[in-house]
Amino acid sequence: MSIRPVKQLSGTQTFMEGAGVKLERVFGFGDPSLADPFLLFDDFRNERPEDYLKGFPWHPHRGIETITYVLEGSVEHADSLGNAGTLGPGSVQWMTAGSGIMHQEMPKGDASGRMHGFQLWANLPSDLKMSTPRYQDIGAADIPQVVDDDGTRVRVVVGEFWGRKGPVDGVAADPQYLDITVPAGKRKIFKVDTYRSAFAYIFDGSATFRDASKPFGVLVEKEVAGEELHLRDMSGNRTLVVFDTGDEVVVQAGEQGVRFLLVSGAPIREPVAWHGPIVMNTREELVQAFSELRNGTFIRESPRI
Repeated sequence: MSIRPVKQLSGTQTFMEGAGVKLERVFGFGDPSLADPFLLFDDFRNERPEDYLKGFPWHPHRGIETITYVLEGSVEHADSLGNAGTLGPGSVQWMTAGSGIMHQEMPKGDASGRMHGFQLWANLPSDLKMSTPRYQDIGAADIPQVVDDDGTRVRVVVGEFWGRKGPVDGVAADPQYLDITVPAGKRKIFKVDTYRSAFAYIFDGSATFRDASKPFGVLVEKEVAGEELHLRDMSGNRTLVVFDTGDEVVVQAGEQGVRFLLVSGAPIREPVAWHGPIVMNTREELVQAFSELRNGTFIRESPRI
């Protein structure tokens, strides 16, 4: 067994997207190979309705899959296939844009005005860029949760973990998407297949990720136990931790415990030509996509009645 070294630690950057939604971008403003096959990840946590109610009106996507996971509030959505619905607390939507889809997402706060969720973009390989669009809407009650003896809780959104299988299937990146809560002071080891890219995003509490090599990022404290070097990054709220290769992630929860997403997937390792909501492999494919947007031929699939 080998512990995954920490390759990068970083915080978030504030962005305005859609019609005026204030969000925190975790990654997606730099090297697209950082977390291949994942391209972009946003945390849209807000307690001020004016920061999110204008939402994300009708806009296109092609060549990617978008994963929306809601924790507080709700998101009303509709798309060019004729689908419509509401994502409530604890629910997830995995949308495969494929050859092209138009959709809108309009956040609504809870009774206290709180809105909290995440959106992750996963790339599609070249042979699936123009596949038939589809989406999977999964309610909170359909996402399995497993609880360990020490109180650790894991919601299995996608993939298999501790003998449970998440409800989302048929996804190109073969991902694992886990929502993990570790109680205060507990040390846990989580298995991650060696071939996968992996990252953690801490959104509540704090934790220490440990490994046996120097990570890229800010090192706050070192500990030496025998011959083993432990690296203490004291990762806190809204911290991205990108891991290098290995087959397990080790986390030590802080004094208040920690809640984080642990996401992994099979790298695609193909060229990326990306502009706005469209991600292709070549510049020529991008030019064609935007030309089709202008002339009205972007959508290949008719609405389902």
